[in-house]
Amino acid sequence: MKVGILGGGQLGRMLLQAAANYTVETYVLENDPTCPAAHLCEHFIKGDIKDFDTVYQFGKGLDAITIEIEAVNIEALEKLAEEGVKIFPNPAAIRIIKNKITQKEFYKNNEIPSSNFLITSSLEELKKQVDFLPAVHKIGEGGYDGKGVQIIREPADMEKGFDAPSVLEKMVNVHKEIALIVCVNQQGETAIYPPAEMLFDPILNLLDYQISPARLNEKVLWKAEAIALRVAKSLKSAGLFAIELFVDQEENVWVNETAPRVHNSGHHTIEGTYCSQYDMLWRIILNYPLGNTEPILPAAIVNLLGAPNYSGKAIYEGLEEVLKIENAFVHLYGKKETKPGRKMGHVTILSNDYQELLFQANKIKQKLKIIA
Repeated sequence: MKVGILGGGQLGRMLLQAAANYTVETYVLENDPTCPAAHLCEHFIKGDIKDFDTVYQFGKGLDAITIEIEAVNIEALEKLAEEGVKIFPNPAAIRIIKNKITQKEFYKNNEIPSSNFLITSSLEELKKQVDFLPAVHKIGEGGYDGKGVQIIREPADMEKGFDAPSVLEKMVNVHKEIALIVCVNQQGETAIYPPAEMLFDPILNLLDYQISPARLNEKVLWKAEAIALRVAKSLKSAGLFAIELFVDQEENVWVNETAPRVHNSGHHTIEGTYCSQYDMLWRIILNYPLGNTEPILPAAIVNLLGAPNYSGKAIYEGLEEVLKIENAFVHLYGKKETKPGRKMGHVTILSNDYQELLFQANKIKQKLKIIA
């Protein structure tokens, strides 16, 4: 089976590493020939995943296509789907999720709990919404990894907003932020991974580290699982969906965002669960039975980000010390150049003791620095 991946970043890299377990011929479309996934696929095609002709020509001879990022040409995928190429998830689901505006409208139309929102078309229009503060301003398209998101607490913050079609979301009084990955096969059957509890870098607005299974009471867990399943089923597509949710101080659960693909919040599944999210996506694409999502052990992940004030050839300071930690698994993404805040890898730690997970996560964060 010939399967193409649109995008060749770290998620594509790990998806290709999992492909070794299956009889599949892999193709990657990406502009950067030095991307993390380039040397792992059988066929690398240099090209723009946002360009109609490039994506269409890439997909014409393939049996199936999946994505590692939403910023792809939907119209080309729609044409390919009409011609019999299987797209995971389907183009309609990607179209909904790709734009933060249509994504929020989707939650509202399907009665999925999400924070109140307004749509703004310009910075001038945003400045009229003083009564809606505090809120979060998200650009409709183009945001990724903390970019395209601004917290607007008071009128003086309005200048940080976006002069483009965007969503202004009422801020939730967040107690915990969690993510659940829901898997839907070609027959509509589902499997769900235990939730991961996410902690973010307050400056970079990037995932700093996480713990899974999340520390939730049974009532909140059931509510979160039910909402995540509703999101995935309402999208009416086979695929793998990462649903990020807020748990507020009153234990209400709200959908924040959905990703139609393998996700950073599922990195721990490589070592921490019986079937990783990457293996699961291959099972869905190849129409195999869904895998086992149960955890082997609780897991924590530390994101390895480029250190502040360093740009250039990456040097991993403290790596040897981290490699000595029992049940710590280092994943480097093969990026030669570092810059502040750039995702360069992650470390997964396994332990039955949650305090040990937190201790080791903080230790790794302090010890392993990516400089130039």
